[in-house]
Amino acid sequence: MAKPIMAKATAVWLVDNTTLSFKQIADFCGLHELEVQGIADGDVAAGVKGFDPIANNQLTQEDIDKAEKDVLYKLKLKHNPAAVGEEKRRGPRYTPLSKRQDRPNAILWLVKFHPELTDGQISKLVGTTKPTIQSIRERTHWNIANMQPIDPVALGLCKQMELDAAVAKAAKKLDAVMTDDERRKLVSTEQSLEMDTDPKIPTAISGLETFSLSDDPRGDDDDKEDDLPDADSFFNLPSGDDQPDVDDEDDEDKR
Repeated sequence: MAKPIMAKATAVWLVDNTTLSFKQIADFCGLHELEVQGIADGDVAAGVKGFDPIANNQLTQEDIDKAEKDVLYKLKLKHNPAAVGEEKRRGPRYTPLSKRQDRPNAILWLVKFHPELTDGQISKLVGTTKPTIQSIRERTHWNIANMQPIDPVALGLCKQMELDAAVAKAAKKLDAVMTDDERRKLVSTEQSLEMDTDPKIPTAISGLETFSLSDDPRGDDDDKEDDLPDADSFFNLPSGDDQPDVDDEDDEDKR
């Protein structure tokens, strides 16, 4: 149900200027009945000036008269075309100056403990910009060394209900894009702790870890040196005594 602007000040005016019941005023202003009773007793909203809902086009005198005659009648807020869509928050959340220095710590907490949240969701939760979130994700923020993760709910930057809703939405979206094969590959924490930490060699290549191109990889170095050919064998030319004398052959032909 839509609420009037300056609800508490409107309740002060209705308590002082009408004979409406506390419940009727509480339902119209969005307050608790005991809070309205506290306004009437002077314990709540002391010093608050009443806000006239008739002069500010939120109620009609006829509607107030009907409610005064019938205790079960509920006041109706007049439709204000200029106020349509005003309840929807636009842009990033406004953060008070006193809490803006705590935003990087809150972003670090969200990035660390809820990595499934998108930059847009974090931006709406704590009222920051996407470049700041990206710098903290990549640990390139200028003050990253002095930052520590702190729950944004504890800092008062967002409500627990808003954080839970954002996390549930992100988890649902992440589960929707995950295939069935990827879900089957997921193991529980207990299973992961019981798994062997040593890497296993696939059966398709088992036995190849000792493969070598040499016939005897464990042979002695002396045997290898004996098998090497002599450098002189590459130049195995006949000696001078074995070759015939060219001059002697020419003399025999002349004879």
